[in-house]
Amino acid sequence: MKCGIYLRISREDEANGTGSNSISGQRMVIEQYINMHKDLEIAGEWCDDGYSGITFDRPGIKDLLNNVYTGNIECIIVKDLSRFGRDYIQTGKYIRYIFPGLGVRFIAVCDGYDSNGSGFFEDALLMPVMNLVNDAYCRDISGKVRIQQEARRKQGIYIGAFAAYGYIKSKEHGRLIKDGYAAGIVKQVFEMRLSGMSAEKIAKELDIMGVPSPLAYKKLNNSKFTTSFAKSSYPGWTPVAIRRILANEIYTGVIVQGKDRKVSYKLPLRKKVPKEEWIRAEGAVEAIISKEVFEKVQNMDLRKGKK
Repeated sequence: MKCGIYLRISREDEANGTGSNSISGQRMVIEQYINMHKDLEIAGEWCDDGYSGITFDRPGIKDLLNNVYTGNIECIIVKDLSRFGRDYIQTGKYIRYIFPGLGVRFIAVCDGYDSNGSGFFEDALLMPVMNLVNDAYCRDISGKVRIQQEARRKQGIYIGAFAAYGYIKSKEHGRLIKDGYAAGIVKQVFEMRLSGMSAEKIAKELDIMGVPSPLAYKKLNNSKFTTSFAKSSYPGWTPVAIRRILANEIYTGVIVQGKDRKVSYKLPLRKKVPKEEWIRAEGAVEAIISKEVFEKVQNMDLRKGKK
């Protein structure tokens, strides 16, 4: 029987140091099982490293399932059920309906489950309970991660993927430091606005001066863009980029985070959080402009509109 080995480890598993769930650990368990069953033959291995089991939108599992649908794989073997998936409904749908309908065998080694030899107890009672446990585990982990992130934000630890223009990520995890050149441009943008220039005029002036826009600056600091930057692909300054800088309180030394959150631990969708619930950390980063300058600019925009 042609078997597809499936291996998965999430970032949470790696962070928790669960060695038994390492990719190599899973592979060893499965290979030992196959060696003990002469009717099984390895036809391929699929792996998702760093992916949560709550969703089936994973490159490895999607490719494996494609091979199942095309008849290349007759049996799927995992270390345990949680490696295949942690979503109760989707996991149960595959194991109890889709795979049996395709004549595909499913084996979860450490759970002692083999669809070829399972009876009413495993399929009707045990499997749903195991799926629910795995789903609950994922929900619990999601809640703990959210609490940890909130605590880190309150401490002024930056957990965003990218630093705001004017700052770079420090070697010290979760900290931002000033980028001398870009910080100077940020200061200049505020000064130009205070002089009465509109966002459109500031953007045009910076382009005339040859100042790289935030996007261009990121590309220029990437190893692929260190020597030159083609004019045709030069992303210039826009009024939107100027307004974004002028409205960003981080330049006064305040890190504001938690402006949105996931709708559900099962979905990638996010919803906006009311302003009063945002997490503010004063003095979490070195200021580029004073609070007085920032407030003056905000008042200008309120009186004249964001021009």
